[in-house]
Amino acid sequence: MRFIETELNGVTLIEHDVFEDQRGFFFELYHARKYHDGGILPRFVQDNFSGSVRGVLRGLHYQVKNPQGKLIVVVYGAIFDVALDVRRGSPTFGKWHGVELSADKKRQLYVPPGFAHGFCVLSETAGVVYKCTDFYSAEDDRGIIWNDQAIGISWPVENPLLSLKDQSYKSLAESENELPVYSG
Repeated sequence: MRFIETELNGVTLIEHDVFEDQRGFFFELYHARKYHDGGILPRFVQDNFSGSVRGVLRGLHYQVKNPQGKLIVVVYGAIFDVALDVRRGSPTFGKWHGVELSADKKRQLYVPPGFAHGFCVLSETAGVVYKCTDFYSAEDDRGIIWNDQAIGISWPVENPLLSLKDQSYKSLAESENELPVYSG
């Protein structure tokens, strides 16, 4: 298992040791000790499963008072997954990292608390499972508009299918007073 740090401190790509033969494949989806040794220290308290069709874009979501770290894996299909640093005062504030995750590649992305997270579906359908470090809190739920020009995320979809909630989010600059503070 390899833990690959990205240019955003704490955002980590995980490549698994996959064992394949004529029957199929096997890999450890999560192993607390190995993840701890790889620098992913939090305890996970909630697992979510999302099924979506091609062109769906979910995000960019974050929580203010109860920020969630997320460990994302695709169990079928393929997505373009994005982590956006929304921590006021962070050296990488407003920077993003995007990576393709797919069931074929069997990689995971860890997005730490204090980052907004979103993804768009590249395949006909996709199933995304993500472990969370804190519980969902509706009153704490926030988001950044997916196409904020100041951020410039290179989404591989031009006219995504969005929820009404995701369509209503403000830009990063308009949201600044609600954003979490970087604690170093």
